[in-house]
Amino acid sequence: MMKSRKSNAVEAAQTDQDWADLLSPGRRNLLVGSGLAAAAGLVGGVGAAQAQSATGRGAAAAPLRAAAPAREGRSPWGYETYKEPAAQPVSLRPGEQTLPSLPRAYTDIKSYHAHIYFDEDTYEKAALLRKWAIERFPVELGNWNLEPRGPHVTPSFYFGFSNDLLPTLVPWLQLNSLGLTILLHPNTNDPRADHLYYALWVNRAQPVNAYGMASNVSDDEVEVIFPNVTPTVPLEKA
Repeated sequence: MMKSRKSNAVEAAQTDQDWADLLSPGRRNLLVGSGLAAAAGLVGGVGAAQAQSATGRGAAAAPLRAAAPAREGRSPWGYETYKEPAAQPVSLRPGEQTLPSLPRAYTDIKSYHAHIYFDEDTYEKAALLRKWAIERFPVELGNWNLEPRGPHVTPSFYFGFSNDLLPTLVPWLQLNSLGLTILLHPNTNDPRADHLYYALWVNRAQPVNAYGMASNVSDDEVEVIFPNVTPTVPLEKA
C-alpha cells in the first residue's frame, strides 16, 4: 500500500530534523569526542571558531602561516620615489614636436615593402601567398624569417615592389591575404617613420619595434628595389 502524502511529509520533516541535530555544535562535539572521525566530513565547511564558541573556549585562531622574517637591506630606488612628479617623455617622433609648415611630397616615396607575418599555425597560408605573389608580380623577394628580424617581432617574409605596382598589388593583397597580417610601408629617407607612421595594414595591425631605426638618411641610402623573380602566371581579371 502506498504511503499517504501526510506520512511522506512527516518522514521528510523528521529527516531534516535528524540532519539539523547531527550538524549542531553540541552533537558535533559529542561525535568527535566519541572518535567518529567521519563526522568531520559532514561539517567540513564549518570553521574552528564556531566549535570554540560552542564549548566556551575563545582562544584566537593561529595564523595560516608564520610571517616571513624581515630581510636586512635597502631598496636600490631609495625612499623618495613617491615624491617624483609626472614628467613629459621625450617625443617618439623626432622632428615632429611641432606641426610641419608644408605636407611631404608623394614623390619622396621611392618604393614599397610588403611584410607578411605568420606563425606555426599559419605558415602554410604564408607559403601559398608567397607562391601566388611571385608567380604574378615582378617583385624583389626576400628569404624566410622564421624568427623575429629587424623591427619585425614575429616570423615573416617580405617582398619589395616599385611604385607603378601599387594600384594593382595592394588590392590584390587585400583580396588574397588569406587572413594574414600584412604590413605595407613606403621607402623614404625616414625608415623609422616608414615603419611606424606611414604604414598601411591589411587585416589587423601588430607592434613594430622600429623606434631605434634611423629617422633621417641620405637619398643615396633610400632602399632601391631590384626585382629578382619573373612572373609566369597572368594576373586574374574579372
